Amino acid sequence: MSKAGSSIQPQRLRRLLRKMMDIYSPSGKEEEILAFLHSYLKRHGLPVFQQPVDGNRFNIVVAPPDTEIRLALIGHVDTVMAYDLDRFGYEEQQDRIEGLGAADMKGGCAAMIEAFLALWKNGGHRPPVALALVVGEEEEGDGSQKLVKDFHFPWALIGEPTDLKPCLNHYGYIELQITTTGRRMHASLANMGHNPIEAMLRLLLKISRYIETQHPETVYNIRDLASSHTGFAVPDRCDSWVDIHLPPTSPLGAISLELEEIFAAERAENADFNGTLRFATFHGGYELPEKGPIVENLKESFALRSLAWEPQAFRSHSDANLLWASGTKPILLGPGQLEKAHAPDESIPFSQVVLAAELYCDFIRKLSE
Repeated sequence: MSKAGSSIQPQRLRRLLRKMMDIYSPSGKEEEILAFLHSYLKRHGLPVFQQPVDGNRFNIVVAPPDTEIRLALIGHVDTVMAYDLDRFGYEEQQDRIEGLGAADMKGGCAAMIEAFLALWKNGGHRPPVALALVVGEEEEGDGSQKLVKDFHFPWALIGEPTDLKPCLNHYGYIELQITTTGRRMHASLANMGHNPIEAMLRLLLKISRYIETQHPETVYNIRDLASSHTGFAVPDRCDSWVDIHLPPTSPLGAISLELEEIFAAERAENADFNGTLRFATFHGGYELPEKGPIVENLKESFALRSLAWEPQAFRSHSDANLLWASGTKPILLGPGQLEKAHAPDESIPFSQVVLAAELYCDFIRKLSE
């Protein structure tokens, strides 16, 4: 136990994290982990209920009754698909926990649950804080979309992997779907027609050069590139999905118009070009000022644990974008590193998961004072 004192139980936390990681829960298939967590929270006497999302999927919400909620601890229980279904679960190497979801973000969820549980069981605290465990973050964000329809939280603390650095600023996100089409023909006649793959490559190179020269601070990723399966023939279609992460104050509207201009120019320069551009996701970034009671309480919690206060921007798309659009002010703070998320060697230091739980506990206590 640190000098600040804590009611966190590391072994209970370790057992919880192990169980969560041993349950496979990719987006859309979270039923098993939801059943486990709902039973776990109910068994420990927390006021837990289910918020339906679709089918057998639901969000788990814990909220003290007859309490005005000032802030919600929010985490997503889904993961990306496993790289290896035979080896996705919990593995332990001294202090390092390895496995799917360790950093993104079952480590953060377990720390939040343990913090909430510790406060609930010790001293009879009924903090003005809710706990929300949502589904679908890695795909459509349908869990958070449902959450904000039924609830409004003035502030949120999201346990995404930030290496326990507070993120008051968040990147914006544009997701592009690009399609080029042509006429299928025998491969030996390729020079007589229009190849959708060649058209796609030219367009992607122009978009890449535009971003590199005009917006070098932006992160650009060609996530998928696929054509229709035609065998020994010119394909009739090519599809691409592109992620664009933009710094918090970037003008998404202006950038989207410039992307449309690149597309229009390609059509004007090439009479054979036939394609479509769709903005599948369009979420603005944000910046929160370092002031106000919530932020000051978090700063004091950092000081209590002798942690350096080093705010930074969260560079990835997350549920925070959806929460911000709904009127909630989200701060991201969780154990683990973003570089480990979605990686085959995903891992997290268990000592940092414990520290995260202690930090959440300190913060909630201060909100209760």
